Amino acid sequence: MSAVFLSPPELRDGGPAGLTKALERTLWHLGFHDVRVVDGANDHGADLLAVRNREQWVFQSKWKAHGTADHAGVDDLERARTHYRADKAVLATNTNITATAEARRRALAGVGVDIALWHGATLETIGARMPERVPSRYELRPYQIDAVRAIERDLAADASALLVLATGLGKTVVGGEVIGNLLASRPQARVLVVAHMRDLVEQLEKALWRHIPKTVPTRLLTGDSKPRNLEGVVVATVESALAAARNGYRPDLIMIDETHHVAETGRFAELLDLCSAAAQFGVTATPWRGDKFDITVRFGYPSFSMGIAEGMAKGFLSAVDYRLYADGVDWDTVKEISRHGYSIKDLNRHLFLPQRDEEIVEHLRAAWRETVEPRAIVFCQTIEHAEHMARLLSVSDPQWANASYLHSGLPKRHRNVLLNEFRLGRVPVITCVDVFNEGVDVPDVNLIAFLRVTHSRRIFVQQLGRGLRLSPHKKALRVLDFVTDIRRAAAALNLRRTLEATEAEHLQLPHASRIEFQDETVGSLMDMWIQDAADLETAADEVRLQFPMPKGIQ
Repeated sequence: MSAVFLSPPELRDGGPAGLTKALERTLWHLGFHDVRVVDGANDHGADLLAVRNREQWVFQSKWKAHGTADHAGVDDLERARTHYRADKAVLATNTNITATAEARRRALAGVGVDIALWHGATLETIGARMPERVPSRYELRPYQIDAVRAIERDLAADASALLVLATGLGKTVVGGEVIGNLLASRPQARVLVVAHMRDLVEQLEKALWRHIPKTVPTRLLTGDSKPRNLEGVVVATVESALAAARNGYRPDLIMIDETHHVAETGRFAELLDLCSAAAQFGVTATPWRGDKFDITVRFGYPSFSMGIAEGMAKGFLSAVDYRLYADGVDWDTVKEISRHGYSIKDLNRHLFLPQRDEEIVEHLRAAWRETVEPRAIVFCQTIEHAEHMARLLSVSDPQWANASYLHSGLPKRHRNVLLNEFRLGRVPVITCVDVFNEGVDVPDVNLIAFLRVTHSRRIFVQQLGRGLRLSPHKKALRVLDFVTDIRRAAAALNLRRTLEATEAEHLQLPHASRIEFQDETVGSLMDMWIQDAADLETAADEVRLQFPMPKGIQ
């Protein structure tokens, strides 16, 4: 059976972007991983980068409405192969290439530059021969099987369900399996997957390719992408999905990703109300909302849930070696707190004396040397801070010469190239702001640093989760947290206490987690002060705190 997205009509109607996307989906079916689109300004002749068997492949796609592609594609690809240090190079076109282009390809082969050609007929043959589904690198874990069954049970009974899984435990895997199972029983069913921002929507479409057969098309629906029809699986931003629903589009199943963005009213609520006849389920790692709206009002009590502590205790997430640096505590302020009390906002301003960047670099250097095959993410406060820290790191140690920054102000192509280089180990450290919070999979990360990061329970869990995914050589995630908010100390203490309670039930773990303060005096103080860590972790800036005077402080 052929792949619907590689059929000549689909390739012709999809245009240049459609050919690139079809090629991208094909590579997943062929066993590639870390497939990234890099087409755009300054792409150095490449449209796609992909990795297979630790080899870098570069692809150039040339779409033609009719006729054949000329030698420009061959020349572009030869430049790209050199620039990206690729091991293999492929020119893909939905038609064929001219005789001049073929002669140029043969001439390059004569000097050792091999460029493979995948023309329209080749792509159609690949589509017929490639596996029905993307080859899976792992079987579903037992809890993921349980989660799929629980969601399907609740959807059948109540037409709604909710999945809460910590980052790294595979919430998109579970959601994709639910969708794949529906399509296996009802191939013509309409499925809508919705998220709050375009980058996340694009990542979701690609993630779902691993769960649906090659006979089912996927459609990206955003402000920039308007498919000709909405059959198969539609992956959309909430604004575009809402517009389609207002115009009569009605799916059979809706999945809301990052469900914590659903409020009591607003665009998500209107979309779900318009499509009330559809079965609806939400998935999230962080079910808390700033406005305190309880998403279970919309989706019901979680069909299945597993948090960070339980995932770590059961060995499904990496153990952590978590070190909190609060060495600059102002002890005069401690005395004043004990006598008079402070608001959390004032407490953070007066209690913690921020460490200099040079001190942070030294702590990071020590952790780097103690980590096998280190790969680091450094979370910063602002874009300017991220850029400054990347420059500082790049001149602080020869091993960090290629340290780079990543933030939303950079072009998407640049971000994709950088993530590809990071995955290959060519970039050892990335400093960033927010872009790793949602939807980015970086399992090889084994070192994380939090620098002057403001408090948010949801963001803390999401960022920590970026390093908790298991990978073959990772024994534990090393975390350096330069504390500037007492609620962050409460979050770490809350995690430690939960882990201690949970790990007691799972004594066969190969690596136990450690969550400690660098300064034991500060750690003892915080442990004594923060008895109700869960409440303090989510407290507002205005909440006033007063703590007992610690013994030994005059």
